[in-house]
Amino acid sequence: MQPTRRQFLKTTLGAAVITIAPPSFHAALGDDGYLEITAGPSMKKLFRTDGPESQLWTYNGTSPGPEIRAKRGERIKVRLINQLEEPTSIHWHGIRIDNAMDGVSGLTQKAVQPGQTFEYDFIAPDAGTYWYHAHNKSWNQVARGLYGPLIIEEDDPAFDREHDLTLLIDDWRLKRDGTLDLASLGSLMDWTHGGRLGNWLTVNGQSAPTFNLNAGEAYRLRLINASNARTFDIDPNRFDATVIGYDGQALDEPVKLNYSPLPLGSAQRVDLLVVPKAGADFAIEQISSGKPYPFVHFKVEGENKNTIPNIRLTQNNLPEPDLSNPKKFKLNMSGGAMGRGGKMIYNGKALEGTDFQTLKQFWAFNGVANLAEAPFFSVQRGETVVIDLFNDTAFMHGMHVHGHHFRILHRAGRNIDEGKPWRDTFMIGSTQTTQIAFVADNPGKWLLHCHMLEHAAAGMTTWFEVT
Repeated sequence: MQPTRRQFLKTTLGAAVITIAPPSFHAALGDDGYLEITAGPSMKKLFRTDGPESQLWTYNGTSPGPEIRAKRGERIKVRLINQLEEPTSIHWHGIRIDNAMDGVSGLTQKAVQPGQTFEYDFIAPDAGTYWYHAHNKSWNQVARGLYGPLIIEEDDPAFDREHDLTLLIDDWRLKRDGTLDLASLGSLMDWTHGGRLGNWLTVNGQSAPTFNLNAGEAYRLRLINASNARTFDIDPNRFDATVIGYDGQALDEPVKLNYSPLPLGSAQRVDLLVVPKAGADFAIEQISSGKPYPFVHFKVEGENKNTIPNIRLTQNNLPEPDLSNPKKFKLNMSGGAMGRGGKMIYNGKALEGTDFQTLKQFWAFNGVANLAEAPFFSVQRGETVVIDLFNDTAFMHGMHVHGHHFRILHRAGRNIDEGKPWRDTFMIGSTQTTQIAFVADNPGKWLLHCHMLEHAAAGMTTWFEVT
């Protein structure tokens, strides 16, 4: 038996009296200028401070791992030290970096074996909210805690550190005793349905933390969804917040949403601007279950200010797609429980009978499960790519493009992306079609996959090539 919703709410609300400072993680800096990040086992308490410890896998002993901050254009050097019992790697999610540094085991690098190290060295070209996470057996390693925030600041930041808050959200699947449910990792139910969903929420590794804010001052809230598969539904209008960025890319100006909820899918990020009023304490709530419940609280102190801050963020220089003569491709998503799977190829062989369960391949792109030898497509550097995706399954999926940001040109049955903001991950519902476009300006072999990590492992993974 797992913790019930009543237990969740009771413990969550009880924890709201705890006040924590904005997260300030630090990585060890070696003599040669590398930040050293060690992936290894750690015992941590998740459910209650007086409860038992869980066996987690962490970076430098914490989950989330160290917050890495740099200025746009600065060089980031990280030495990954693997003290896990299995190979691993680090993917720098959303950053348009050199392909060899992207961290995808089996495609851009060899997995880092236990006891070995790997050095990541890249320039951060774009300001924004990003994150890093394990990218070898991600369904297992991310679920155990291997992830951390990566924040790239503007040349002249609009917010100082006290007004720039990182909120890294995760859901954990706990057993009745409050410890992490390791036995359910790899469950066929998760792999064929909606992915691994937890029953316990944390923000920056804590349950329902409270932040102290000053009335009348502008704050940037960087929300990062690090869960394996859960989509968090929030409503910024409940606490008078506006959206100033999606997936690391700043908007022209703050936008007040005219719809609710705002879905924050696995791996997605959203930056919110909030100017709290005196005495108006608030919380961010998950509102999808019918009865909203808070997962992070804010206590507002002091008096209102007479001035209203004018916040405008510097936008990154991303190449705009040329739609006059793009390279067009179609991606049909199939499989899963209750799906119309049809013929499915894995490693060049048609699956049949018990092959699906034996090989744990249940999803496919264009009839192919997981990485094929040939790319989904190959284009020359600088060409505009347009992909039409059709979700012929019974479940929602979160599609992530490595190495590039894209515009959503069309989304059947849903028109909520005002201004077509840049994204690196988008949600696509059952039987929905979505059209995206981007300039393939980053050479190399790049992954395209569902970021519901069980779906990716079970077949929803392909790759494309920029020559």
